[in-house]
Amino acid sequence: METYVTKPPTSSAVYGFGFIGAAIYYLSHATSFIAGVVGFLKALVWPAFLVYHALEMVHG
Repeated sequence: METYVTKPPTSSAVYGFGFIGAAIYYLSHATSFIAGVVGFLKALVWPAFLVYHALEMVHG
């Protein structure tokens, strides 16, 4: 018999709200359709940008 451990969905909520906020930010600053597409793709990976800039500040 297998046991499954469930985790609270807090990280999913944080990522979801972050995605919505990042998508609104990038799409509102887009000057063309291509910039909007790139902005949407950036919104998908916003945690990577956050970690990169945080580490850059620490080691800066």
